[in-house]
Amino acid sequence: MVEQQVEILRPETLIEEFKKNGVTHIITIPDSETNYLYELMEQQDWLDVVPVSREGESMAVALGLNIAGKTPVVLIQNTGMLESGDSIRGMALDAGFPLLMVVGYRGWTRKGHTPDSAATYTEPFLNAFRINYYLVEHDADGPRISEAFEESQSLKKPVVVLVGDEYHGFNR
Repeated sequence: MVEQQVEILRPETLIEEFKKNGVTHIITIPDSETNYLYELMEQQDWLDVVPVSREGESMAVALGLNIAGKTPVVLIQNTGMLESGDSIRGMALDAGFPLLMVVGYRGWTRKGHTPDSAATYTEPFLNAFRINYYLVEHDADGPRISEAFEESQSLKKPVVVLVGDEYHGFNR
C-alpha cells in the first residue's frame, strides 16, 4: 500500500511571506485552530501581534496602524469576516487603504459538498463587496500571499487570502 503525502500549508510559510512583504503587525483573534501559528508569530521580533475581541474591531485597528505608517495584516475566520461587513465597508473599502486579510475558509471543501454555510457564503460575500481574493491551500501556494499583498498595495484596497485547508498544520 502506497501512503499518499498530504500537502498542507505550514504556518512557517505564512511567516516567511509576511516578513518578505514588510508586515509589521498581525491583528487577530487567538483561537485553537491557529494556536501554533499564533505562537510562531509571537516569537518573531519583527512582528507585533495585536489581539482583538471582535473581528469588526480588526479593520479599525488596521486603519490606525496604516495611518501610523505600519503594515498590518488582518487574520480572521470567514465567519468573523461575514460579521464584519460594515467595518470592512466603512473602515477598509471606503477609507481606501491597502490591507491584506488572511481569512480561514471554515467549512470549505474541494470535494464540492459544503455542509457548512459559512463556506457557502464566503465567496459571494467577497464578490458582493468587490474584494479580490486568492485561495491558498498548501505551501506551494505561498507566493499567492505576496501576489495578494502587492495587489492590495497597488489598488489601495483590501485583498483577501482564503486559507482553504482549515489550518491543518496550524494546530500542533
